[in-house]
Amino acid sequence: METIMQHWWYIVPLFLIAVAIKDVFFNRKHTIKHNFPVVGHLRYFLEKIGPELRQYIVANNREELPFTRSERSWVYASSKKENNYQGFGTDQDLSRPGHIFIKPSLFPYKLSLANHPNKKDPTFVPCAKVMGEYNKRRKPYRPYSVVNISGMSFGSLSAKAVESLNKGAAKAGAYQNTGEGGLSPYHNQGADIMFHFGTGYFGVRDKEGNFSMEKLIDVVNQNPNIRAIDVKLSQGAKPGKGGVLPAAKITKEIADIRGIPMGQDAISPATHSAFSNIPELLDFIEAIADKTGLPVGFKAAVGKMEMWEELADEMIKRNTGPDFITIDGGEGGTGAAPPAFSESVSLPWVYGFANVYKVFKDKGLTDRIVFCASGKLGFPAKAMMAFAMGADVIHVAREAMMSIGCIQAQVCHTNKCPTGIATQNKWLQGGIDITLKSERAYNYITTLRKEILEITHACGYEHPTQMQMEDIELSMGDNNFTLPLRDCYGYQKVPVKFENMQLLKDCPHLGNIKKIVES
Repeated sequence: METIMQHWWYIVPLFLIAVAIKDVFFNRKHTIKHNFPVVGHLRYFLEKIGPELRQYIVANNREELPFTRSERSWVYASSKKENNYQGFGTDQDLSRPGHIFIKPSLFPYKLSLANHPNKKDPTFVPCAKVMGEYNKRRKPYRPYSVVNISGMSFGSLSAKAVESLNKGAAKAGAYQNTGEGGLSPYHNQGADIMFHFGTGYFGVRDKEGNFSMEKLIDVVNQNPNIRAIDVKLSQGAKPGKGGVLPAAKITKEIADIRGIPMGQDAISPATHSAFSNIPELLDFIEAIADKTGLPVGFKAAVGKMEMWEELADEMIKRNTGPDFITIDGGEGGTGAAPPAFSESVSLPWVYGFANVYKVFKDKGLTDRIVFCASGKLGFPAKAMMAFAMGADVIHVAREAMMSIGCIQAQVCHTNKCPTGIATQNKWLQGGIDITLKSERAYNYITTLRKEILEITHACGYEHPTQMQMEDIELSMGDNNFTLPLRDCYGYQKVPVKFENMQLLKDCPHLGNIKKIVES
């Protein structure tokens, strides 16, 4: 070792000469390295760390996408129970088109210990509607929380990440959507479950890959924490394309849970084999609801509206239909996708939701549906806009990932997630402390609910579903002119039946028994 240290001065030049020879005479893939040996490597190194350079050095607080530094900082601080306040005023451009202005009341809602419905949970805010109530399901469900964990599969996420989110959701009273990868042991840590499956029917498929009602019934009977069933028609990341979990990410455990062979990519086809049109979809929903007794709904991104019109007409004709609908934003999400799909296929949440809600409003159907909203809405002002437009609950995915440590590295599809959240690499997962991370997920959910309630009270209401479209205005640009949501999106929200929070707490269908007992 001492000899090497004494002669380092000629070892380094020899190494660089070797690299140069390799670049000039043996490199056939990279012109830059061939034409500029040795120094050409610097170009590829800088390109590789470009996202990190922009994230931490170049971009300002409001510049990055999908989530700005300010948004991520708020989630991180909230999840750690640190100071998430802002001093010396906002650094937002308030004249930027689309900026949200919430209109407070001169006389806010007065909440006191005497009229608080749940003294042990100051962030208690359940869904104002009951899933399955209109269709008289045998096991209707009122979500305990208006903020819940969106569908993220075990397989796409690591075991420790799924378990951390589930335990955090359980403590907060939120439900967790399983994603389409089946129900894993890591989803069974106390939270209510919305069981989700897509075109691959993972966890509820037969040997040929078709949907198996028998397997679904078995899963439901063995897991009473499953409170609703969600059928994925499409997702915002790549609507109409299907999906792939690469074979490299599939472990024996994942294969067993999904019911798929090892060593092959897990393919989610673009289309369902169990149904192919609106009447067949409604038959499928009714069959599941009849066999399980649970509320059944579906998730979809929004594009052509003709089928939504047909869906509404068929619901009127049959006097039945889905108990809830999740509208997913077309701007992409946790699922990896070709850029063209994330950027250009299907509508962003705000436009998609407005179009769908108008269809159901015009047909007089909004009271039958619990509207779940998914698409970068895990922040107080954006959530309030969603409630004002007609959403009943919010699903958070990437925001929940950030609460347990996601740094927006954007390598979810490579199995190299540096935080251990979106990878099956055991070494990378080793950095996740489930006890710590579950607490942070809980802190994020309850902090978001707390601020939603604070804004609700500032506007003079007791529950966020009471928000109306006139209560929020959007900036139209540099002329400082604003318009209420009603004028921006061309409809008026139908008021949701609500009397007071105490009645919601006393509802026999309220979710998360543990939270009810504690309160």
